[in-house]
Amino acid sequence: MKPDADNQVLQETPNFHIVEVPGGPYPLWEQVLLPRAAAQAGVQLLHCTSNTAPLRAGVPLVLTLHDIIYLEPLDLRRGAWYQRAGNLYRRWNVPRVLPLCQRVLTVSAFEQARIAQRLPEAAGRLQVVYNSVGKQFRPITDNVALAAAKARYVLPDRFIFFLANTDPKKNLPGVLKALALLKKRGQLALRLVMLDFKESALEAILQELNIPELRADIQLCGYVPNQELPLIYNLAEVFLYPSLRESFGIPILEAMACGTPVITSNTSSMPEVAGDAALLIDPFKPETIADAILRLQNNPSERAALVARGLERARQFSWANTARQVLSVYEEVAVGSPTLRR
Repeated sequence: MKPDADNQVLQETPNFHIVEVPGGPYPLWEQVLLPRAAAQAGVQLLHCTSNTAPLRAGVPLVLTLHDIIYLEPLDLRRGAWYQRAGNLYRRWNVPRVLPLCQRVLTVSAFEQARIAQRLPEAAGRLQVVYNSVGKQFRPITDNVALAAAKARYVLPDRFIFFLANTDPKKNLPGVLKALALLKKRGQLALRLVMLDFKESALEAILQELNIPELRADIQLCGYVPNQELPLIYNLAEVFLYPSLRESFGIPILEAMACGTPVITSNTSSMPEVAGDAALLIDPFKPETIADAILRLQNNPSERAALVARGLERARQFSWANTARQVLSVYEEVAVGSPTLRR
């Protein structure tokens, strides 16, 4: 069955065809329906790009293993139910499927080291292939489009952009504590803009942290389509990404490519992605987040320097280069596979 082309991010080309595989729960879809559809389509190599794969693929298998956070200690009380269920499925699948993969790709040198340490049987087949960002993430000079987005999402004149969700690693409590510190000192000049976050969830965490007065400094914008995100980045004065743990951190590059200065963490993969083009903070210490916000809030010259370095940094990552590296992996797997050589 062909998907509705108007609703697809990917479009067919003469050498790229889309086959929709409908199904039920994800484990059933991946373990039963996907290999069946691959066999019917005559697939000769199966590349699964989201951490897990069928245990009986029937053809040479390449896996993109973005991270192994779910193999680390889990707090099953945190995060949405689908996040917890997904982590349990990955925890079951990944150790079993890795020995079946001809090649395992991951997205940073940091994550490569973590995988090799935790799952040493994969070490000889691991390869880093960096992510990148779409061409729509760029500086926007169309003032009409920017003004329309500002009005549509009721954005403040000056704001910090933070992509929050209920995943504990995104560090929403740390961000709120940092803002509360600035507010207490009378130094908070920027509001916080958060997308697609429920009012009830925000109020609950503010009450838990005993800082309900911070609600007036936060703008919830609801759902924003991906194609509109560049407008939000361009309007933001600061992009805040103080995660506790990431395997890559695409939003760091999205913000940089839009000319927005970035504050991110000094942990896991984030320094590897950001290079010298962001302010690095300790995400476990809200006071360091607060200090970085204050620096960019009050120092236009530092903001300008970060913008320039960020634009250059983002240009060093390319989906075209990613595609060339992945194609090279396919060719190497084909050389080692009699089925693919025929």
